[in-house]
Amino acid sequence: MREKEGTAIVHVLGTTTQGFPITLVGAHVEIHKAAGEADEPSTSKAKRPSAHREDCVATGTTGSDGTCRFALSEGEYRARARFAGEQAWSAARFHICGDDTIDATVRIGLEWFTVTTSTAHCRNDYNETDLCHLHYKRPTYIRLAWTSDEVERVALVASGATVKRLGPPADVIADASGAEQEAFFAVTPTGSEVLLRAGASSTNAAPRLTAEQDAVGIFGASAAPPDLTEVEGDLSVSLKRSASFPTGDLALWALIRRAHNAISFDRYMDFMNWIFCGGSGVHVPDRAADRLSFVDGRRFLPFTDTDAYRNIKAATEAFLMANCCVIDHGRREISYIADHVAINPNQINLQNLFDRYLGRPPDQVLPYLAVIRAKLADERLKDTGIGDVVLGDPTTWPHSPDSDPVSACYGILREKLRCPCLLELIWSYWNEEGMLVQTMNVITRRFQNMRGPLANDPLANLEIDPLRPLNNLIWGWVQDEQHRLSVVRRNYEYDHHYGLRLAGKAVDNARTADSRSKFLEAFHTLLSTLAAFYKRDDDTTMVADGFPVLNALKEAHLILSQGAHNQFGDLPTTARIEMLMLQWILARPEFREFIPTRIMVAYPEPWMDRVDAMKKLQGWTDTSVLHFRNLAIFGEQVILGVRYGNWNSVFEPVHAVNWARYWRPQVQGYLHAYRSVTGVDLSVDVTNARIDATMPSAHLVKRLAEQRRSA
Repeated sequence: MREKEGTAIVHVLGTTTQGFPITLVGAHVEIHKAAGEADEPSTSKAKRPSAHREDCVATGTTGSDGTCRFALSEGEYRARARFAGEQAWSAARFHICGDDTIDATVRIGLEWFTVTTSTAHCRNDYNETDLCHLHYKRPTYIRLAWTSDEVERVALVASGATVKRLGPPADVIADASGAEQEAFFAVTPTGSEVLLRAGASSTNAAPRLTAEQDAVGIFGASAAPPDLTEVEGDLSVSLKRSASFPTGDLALWALIRRAHNAISFDRYMDFMNWIFCGGSGVHVPDRAADRLSFVDGRRFLPFTDTDAYRNIKAATEAFLMANCCVIDHGRREISYIADHVAINPNQINLQNLFDRYLGRPPDQVLPYLAVIRAKLADERLKDTGIGDVVLGDPTTWPHSPDSDPVSACYGILREKLRCPCLLELIWSYWNEEGMLVQTMNVITRRFQNMRGPLANDPLANLEIDPLRPLNNLIWGWVQDEQHRLSVVRRNYEYDHHYGLRLAGKAVDNARTADSRSKFLEAFHTLLSTLAAFYKRDDDTTMVADGFPVLNALKEAHLILSQGAHNQFGDLPTTARIEMLMLQWILARPEFREFIPTRIMVAYPEPWMDRVDAMKKLQGWTDTSVLHFRNLAIFGEQVILGVRYGNWNSVFEPVHAVNWARYWRPQVQGYLHAYRSVTGVDLSVDVTNARIDATMPSAHLVKRLAEQRRSA
């Protein structure tokens, strides 16, 4: 019958004069079987028991963890270890029973091994101080030094601290002739309790140690908290709103904002001054000259002495052609996104966002329009439209691929799909409600010597001399009336796009075939939802829910897309051209002579004081045109973001959260201007009430009647 065996695991530790344990790798270990009572030798100074008392039954060498394992039969044993010329016996016998695992430790005194510390990595500062007390997040430098040539490598590991091996200090060069070898470590506590474990190896194998709580050879130390610094004065603690992360549609919003700035009145004035007044043209795009040349050769009027008017009309059209399509991101867009959307600027790579959202040139297309393109997958793309053909120049005629005349004549215009003109008819609607068109109408009536409806004509002194350009510009404007959009046509299209209508005798009997009657309610619901979202988003103790905003965006987008047909492609652009011309003409300095304006009011655009002055003269609404202009510019940007976002394919609320934060200045500007114009506050919580969907023109008529009653 085979005798049962157990396992003995012998741990060999070296002990410095300060009592610091060193795990020894490569130590020679002997197992002796005790034959009877014996003394208790424990150091190299003790004499080995006589041979007849104990016999060596097994030998081994400690591995990289400082242990050596033995399979032993049942009985009493002692362990002896030798390392670098030093030896010692285990402190006590250990008994092996069948299938048992016993741990035994041999401690060898290493008088030639020292551990010193320093708070600065300077050679002269290292001394034998207490290692029990370290400092939290402040490095303590440890120097291990030995004189034995048999020690090849050392190591130091820690738990609750980081350990970094360092080179020797540079302040004092060590004596090269000395027999002492050394290693330096920086120990930086990351917790209040630190466990250290050092190892030395007599072989080329590096000690592989772990600093676990129950490991043999662990040295425990506590980390003192950092020194307190007394701070005088008020201390404030602040919270930040929740951060977001980039989404691809940030690229679209950047395009919309840049396109809006490119066709703003300030840029338009720079463009016109560049052509007619010798301006510098700093903001004029490179393609403007080509568009001017293209339009100049194709736009003519059948009237005499209308060249001045014809030039500003052609120049305005060229301005929109050169600026309404923007397909590159701006330099400052990253800082705008970081500030408004709360995204780390290091996470924003605009070029990657643009490439991922729009695709790479020349196949860039908005995802919303890509969905529409997929519905017309059987239609080919074509680069030349019918209007691009010059009848007298065959080189401009399209060539049919593979001799297929149908493919050359029919298809989707690539330019319309790739680069839509980013403007909205609502800009024209709010400017018209602000009496911009009516102001020019009464001026042209008086120019033609037609008396106004009032008993005393407010423009009786309107006498425009023929010596300055304004006279001929108004002459051309009057002559070209039959070629411009009428108020009736604009009113029908306002209703088709947004369900909005003007009020007045000229449009009282309008009968529209297709009205977006639900858009005003959906749009105002979106604005009210945004106002509530901003209040929650500003509360730094909570994360605002983006789903209500996303649902409102989906509804408004669906209704808007239903009206993007028929005159949608051309009438908004034509209306913008005509109203930009109106603003530019009204900004002419000659008008100051017969329209008294308030000089000290700082209007952002020079045509605005003329309109406000005319409203005062004619007894129209006393609400400043500034609010109508803000409704126009803010409303256009917000609606463009609703229309061209691919909201029906978005299901994650982070897209809506980013959209709401990005357009917050425009949304809140629109809410304020709408309240100033109509008296309706859309930011009020209407959870249990119906949203106000009354036609803005009805509010304006009501407020005008109240104004006249109180006059």
